[in-house]
Amino acid sequence: MIVRFHVDLIEQGQYEYRVTYEGEDLYGDANLNSIEACIVAATEGLGQDAMAAEVAYKGILSGTYALAALALMSAQIADHALQTTTAIEEACR
Repeated sequence: MIVRFHVDLIEQGQYEYRVTYEGEDLYGDANLNSIEACIVAATEGLGQDAMAAEVAYKGILSGTYALAALALMSAQIADHALQTTTAIEEACR
């Protein structure tokens, strides 16, 4: 199964995430200090059935990643999510 990580900014320096599968909420948490912390926490909560995760920041999907990549490259994935969302937000202005 491929789940989706929904990461959102609550307020400056505070983030929340939800993990969903086929639109159904599985779990989540709030008040984490970075996008990367959300990705790490979401990855740690995954069960055996998950093979990969889509990462979306502020509703914008930045990519689909195998579990090994999520665990090994969480900082780079978080940076990519931020850059993707920022670029799309700027293009929409």
